[in-house]
Amino acid sequence: MPVDDLWFLADRATQVGERAYHRLDDGHDEYLACDQTRDVCREQFERVAERVAQSGAPFGAHTVVYRDGGELLLVYHEGVDKWVVPGGGVHPEESFREAAERELAEEAGVAADYDGLALLGRIDVHHGSYAVTGALPVFAAEARTHEPAVEDPDGEITAAEWFDVLPEDTRDREDLRQWRDRALPV
Repeated sequence: MPVDDLWFLADRATQVGERAYHRLDDGHDEYLACDQTRDVCREQFERVAERVAQSGAPFGAHTVVYRDGGELLLVYHEGVDKWVVPGGGVHPEESFREAAERELAEEAGVAADYDGLALLGRIDVHHGSYAVTGALPVFAAEARTHEPAVEDPDGEITAAEWFDVLPEDTRDREDLRQWRDRALPV
């Protein structure tokens, strides 16, 4: 992709990402802000910018699932070598919440009642002088079923487990702990 095309893609994608962020912000009263910045290689920057241009969210939509006592459901993602909340890409015909629900079913096989938004962030991704901004929506949901079953069609998720104490290798561990401490009575 020529340099000027990359700037154009990043600019257009950022507009889509900002609109997605503001729609989520306007539609939810309470959530924990979790802004992030990442520097990536050119190839990854192009992939991220294309995803933001399509949906507004570079890493899709996710769900923090909880049950009585404050335990959180995490899935092990082989690609990032960490425990993460279930979630992934948004299909063109889906809302963020629909994508989060589909991904939860695929990655953990747990049914849940959605409460709203747990976390919302702007994620700024940079490559040199190029930048793109997208939304990072993480919904909150209370589990109705408690036995996880991984059925990930992508094969990236290899385990799903409940945690009272989040493992050290949990992505966004502090944001999840802060949300749990604020949102869930223990």
